[in-house]
Amino acid sequence: MDVHSFSKPDEAKVKHYDLDLTVDFDKKIISGKAACTIETGKGAKHLILDTRDLKIDKVTIGKDEKPAEFKLEKPVQFLGSALIIDIEEGTTLVTVYYSTSPTAAAVQWLNPEQTAGKKHPFLFTQSQAILARTWVPCQDSPGLRITYSATVHVPVGLLALMSATNPTELSKDGVYHFEMTNPIPSYLLALSVGDIVFKPISNRTGVYAEPATIDKSVYEFADLENMVDAAEKLYGPYAWGRYDLLVLPPSFPFGGMENPRLTFATPTILAGDRSLTSLVAHELAHSWSGNLVTNATWDDFWMNEGFTVYFERRIMEALYGKPFADMQAVLGYQDLEDNVNELGKESRDTDLKLQLKDRDPDDGMTSIAYEKGYFLLRLIEENVGREKMDNFLKTYFKSHSFQTITTEAFLEYFDKELIKGNTALANKIRINDWVYHPGIPTNCPKIISERFNEVEAQSDAFIKGTSAIKLNTKDYQTNEWMHFLSKLPTTMDRAKMNDLDHTFHFTDSGNSEILALWLERVINSNYEPAYPALENFLVHVGRRKFLKPLYADLLKTPQGIKMAKDIYAKARPNYHSVATNTIDEMIAKATK
Repeated sequence: MDVHSFSKPDEAKVKHYDLDLTVDFDKKIISGKAACTIETGKGAKHLILDTRDLKIDKVTIGKDEKPAEFKLEKPVQFLGSALIIDIEEGTTLVTVYYSTSPTAAAVQWLNPEQTAGKKHPFLFTQSQAILARTWVPCQDSPGLRITYSATVHVPVGLLALMSATNPTELSKDGVYHFEMTNPIPSYLLALSVGDIVFKPISNRTGVYAEPATIDKSVYEFADLENMVDAAEKLYGPYAWGRYDLLVLPPSFPFGGMENPRLTFATPTILAGDRSLTSLVAHELAHSWSGNLVTNATWDDFWMNEGFTVYFERRIMEALYGKPFADMQAVLGYQDLEDNVNELGKESRDTDLKLQLKDRDPDDGMTSIAYEKGYFLLRLIEENVGREKMDNFLKTYFKSHSFQTITTEAFLEYFDKELIKGNTALANKIRINDWVYHPGIPTNCPKIISERFNEVEAQSDAFIKGTSAIKLNTKDYQTNEWMHFLSKLPTTMDRAKMNDLDHTFHFTDSGNSEILALWLERVINSNYEPAYPALENFLVHVGRRKFLKPLYADLLKTPQGIKMAKDIYAKARPNYHSVATNTIDEMIAKATK
């Protein structure tokens, strides 16, 4: 049972969707039909689909489209409404005619001014965790897999893309056809429409972006094919055919989304020096951990993300060396500590196995799943050896391909394939402490970065009075600057802020990771010269990872609350619902 889905797959399960959809930018709706090929159990009387804010026009069964009785149940918070469709014995096809709401939570409609080119509107969807049901009536559980085909009608002159086979050129009539023949969970359904062009990087990789950002994007992702090669050498063949990237407008709420064959990516990783491409390695790694082997429920989210962070850092180590990967692991540990402190060291939300019943599964998308999951796998590697760990993971991905897995099923597999009755090894790892207990276990691996030790010496020197211009920061890249800033006090006096800014030009940084950390200190230090940059960043960047800490800092003081509300009034139309849900709640709590 998936507590976040109304569907009853034992009674009737969707195996394939054939979508025929029309995108209407004027009305901000997607309309059309979803033809569901289903598999039924003995005596099945109903097909139950998840919906949220969908208008259901009619439902038919069979190829002859016989009208079917249906009802939409009362909405449930977070989950939407169950669509219960009467079916007959032997029914294999159910077609739902529907349209979305203009405020569908998965869909963001951008006017031309919100795009890089400023000439055409843009649309993208974000279905994870349970938002696919806001634009497709579906069995919206990660534990259920479907294939799909789609015909999508869009305004002539715009390109449509999906998590499927994709075009590389404009259609003359605005009609596009898609196929996804590998079974995927519903949260990987994705659609984007806009003024988009394509440039290849290799025979199986390439980049889609707006014309204004395509060249910068191609430069940034030059190592894409090398990443795929490195991943395959680690854990087996890439199973999805092509691996392309779509660089979205800045309102995209996540760093990236691992939609099969077409990762959706934020433009905030376009740093100009290829220093933020670990995010691409992360989304690529999801092609194995997440897309190939999927968490069965959102309580098992760490099964997607912990494995992916481990895989990501192995890719980065293979391409850029162990010191680089170790720096990222140290930064990850800092995020983990911050998240545990924020949630509370005894909070069950810091367990790997989550308990999200009656909650939005989005609540579980924290650093716990990512970084606590990573450090557990790192601990296992350190105790069994890298060769055995790699063989274990390669076999795990191969034996569970196109399947879902619960935490409990993984623990059984781990015990059978790695522990094999070795009590001493089991006692060193203590896997249940990681999975079912809060906080950071005492046997968490300690990562040492020699490069960061040198960085800390410079931050300490600055804190003790050395002027910024005398610091040895030559050849610093993103990782070093992030660590340098994280080791400085959150609050500094005007003289120190001026010294840093005049020397390193943080306020004018084009690197979003560096700028976001700097802006946290700008807020806490009341550094007014950077307020215009703060407002510009918050208005134009919709990535929740950056928004949440900056608004949290602003909301600590009465003056900051006023600034936050003023900025948010301008910024909110530019944010996706994933971000507005979070910031709305933060502001409401701060202004009670």
